[in-house]
Amino acid sequence: MTPRKAQMADEGRTSALEFPTAFPIKVMGRRADGFAQAIVELVQRHAPDFDASTLEMRASREGNYLSVTATITATSREQLDNLYRELTSHPMVSMVL
Repeated sequence: MTPRKAQMADEGRTSALEFPTAFPIKVMGRRADGFAQAIVELVQRHAPDFDASTLEMRASREGNYLSVTATITATSREQLDNLYRELTSHPMVSMVL
């Protein structure tokens, strides 16, 4: 990809969302004590107004994994990028969507 095409792709990516916006983030990991609380704490570092009581949780069919969905009020692309970076580097997290 040429530098100009990369720049155009990046510009298109940043213009796809209008801020502020409600933005759901699904996080999956092994079902373990403290997983949901760790995710809530991490999300609240990046979105202090996130209400933990709105966290949606669902166990996998076998009960080995847990997915949690946190819908935040996203205020910028930078906020989302920083949150995704921290979530994906957390040792309890298997996947972030």
